Amino acid sequence: MLRPPQRPTIQPAALRVVPALRPPLALVLAFMFALAGCASSVSVPDTRQTEASSRTVPPATWQAALPHGGSGAQLAAWWRQWGDAALVELMAAAQNNSASLSSARARIAQSRAGLANANAALLPSVGASAQAARSVTAPNLPVATSLGAGLQAAWEIDLFGANREAANAEQARLEGAELGWHEARVAVAAEVATTYYSLRYCEASAQVTQGDAASRRETARLADLTAQAGLNAPANAALARASAADAASNLRAVQAQCDVLVKALVALSAVPEPELREKLKENQTLAQAIYGQSAMFSIAQLPAELLTQRPDIAAAQRAVAAASAQARSANARRLPMLSLNGSLGVAALRQGGATSDGVTWSVGPIALSVPLLDGGRTAANTTAAVAAYDDAVVQLQAKVRTAVREVEEALVNLASVAARTGDAQAAQQGYKAALDAAQARYRAGLASLVELEDARRTALFAQQNTLALERDRIAAWISLYRAAGGGWRAGTPVAAAMPVASAAP
Repeated sequence: MLRPPQRPTIQPAALRVVPALRPPLALVLAFMFALAGCASSVSVPDTRQTEASSRTVPPATWQAALPHGGSGAQLAAWWRQWGDAALVELMAAAQNNSASLSSARARIAQSRAGLANANAALLPSVGASAQAARSVTAPNLPVATSLGAGLQAAWEIDLFGANREAANAEQARLEGAELGWHEARVAVAAEVATTYYSLRYCEASAQVTQGDAASRRETARLADLTAQAGLNAPANAALARASAADAASNLRAVQAQCDVLVKALVALSAVPEPELREKLKENQTLAQAIYGQSAMFSIAQLPAELLTQRPDIAAAQRAVAAASAQARSANARRLPMLSLNGSLGVAALRQGGATSDGVTWSVGPIALSVPLLDGGRTAANTTAAVAAYDDAVVQLQAKVRTAVREVEEALVNLASVAARTGDAQAAQQGYKAALDAAQARYRAGLASLVELEDARRTALFAQQNTLALERDRIAAWISLYRAAGGGWRAGTPVAAAMPVASAAP
């Protein structure tokens, strides 16, 4: 009986080479490579182009002047150098309980899983199976019992590096996720420091407002006594009472603002409010001393280190590398793919009192496939991957410009505060002397209450302005800490940098 001729197997979007094909294998391969070469004409970035696109060049000099000559302590030890134990404890607690840091750690775990999957695609996969069956396969035959176990192996040989480039992309994403953890760590530290010193400013402002309110209450009391004795006009007494009420209202507003900042620190650090208030109370004197310093710390090696120590810029560089590798992986998938399969097993069959067993094995099939008519899928994937690479390069360049801007702004603010501090302190002293003189004249009956209140308001404004300059100075240092990448340095492993209860960022 004649059998119909064998026909080559054709799968959708792929051509399988089987022994029944008549043309020589070399001609088939040449034909497949030619068609694959025509499948995509997208220009894919190579490693040299990627390195050039990822390179960051720091400015030769900062346009704004470095404060205090640019010499002094490293940024990494800022928080301990400030000598505020409460701030150090709050930062450690905040980093241990930060939702953003928890999310960053989750992204690291996800990236590690992605890298493991990508690396697994480079290696053969092996699976085991076992089966047992009891059956009657035909009428009048005894029951048959069959047992079997075996191993199955499959391996996609990475001829043109598609899987290798995918693994490289996952490795770069993992490094970017770790850098994102560092970035979140710096952000949390800056947020805690900003909130903490906003609270200290609020407390200092409350003390000034409280002293002003006490002084106005005393003035109102004396005005009432003199008015009752007929030595002062009732209108002056009413003005004094109004001034005292205004000061009391301002004091309550400032105290409420301080309470809000305490609750913000509770939310950041997860420290119970009673415990936090006790720590703040114990540390209040030291915090006031820090606020009274004329300068904080200076900058070391900022121009050379800025663009290499910022985690967000380093993460953006890894994003460029990941996008480049992903583009090369997508481009390689339009080329032929080679796969190899095999199996090894043991089997036993018992039927009618007879038993047969043995080892089974197979090597193959070895299959070579290449996408041909896939509706433009491989070309579209490559084009999208190249577009993602171009976008990653633009994002990196934007982050570099943003980094330079943030440092320049912080330096400008520091220089501005330094230039204004001397004048503000001189103004505060002068207005304080004028207020003392106005009070003396008022007690002697040589000045009106209106003149006294004008002098009091001016002196209060000058004192508040000096406090605001201290707040702006500390805020500028915190901004510079964040703009310069905080205490992070390239190569710091995540495990070594994880916060502990006794360590500050």
